[in-house]
Amino acid sequence: MLGTVQTYLTHWQADPKQVRPFFVRLLESLQSPEVFIDFVERDGVSASLRAKVAGPVAEALFCLVDVVEDIDGRWLSVCFYADTVSDPDEHGNLVPQGLLSEDGYCFDVEAPNPVLEAYILERVDEARGRVRAERRHT
Repeated sequence: MLGTVQTYLTHWQADPKQVRPFFVRLLESLQSPEVFIDFVERDGVSASLRAKVAGPVAEALFCLVDVVEDIDGRWLSVCFYADTVSDPDEHGNLVPQGLLSEDGYCFDVEAPNPVLEAYILERVDEARGRVRAERRHT
């Protein structure tokens, strides 16, 4: 999988919205021994990282990162299940039944924004921790 992502990143040359560096940072943040990452590319539409925590029966999705193709340049939508993250600063968009038919929060990154990026990385840690804890109790 990482080879496929690396190939995608190699081909991602034009970056007018300058979101590629944060995508790489998210990828690095998601990687850990207990996390499986799927990469799904829909040519001309989007590419998705799907991070899942391993469990005794199945893997549980905790973060979805979409690279959205746009005429003005790619941008990122970082999504979590609503019950796995908080949004105290209200930077996210609540998406009823929008994440695999469940309520989710999506955080859109259309330009470099260190404050928003740090906030999203906190949500990544929060979601991973909640899903990991839930997996231990099941």
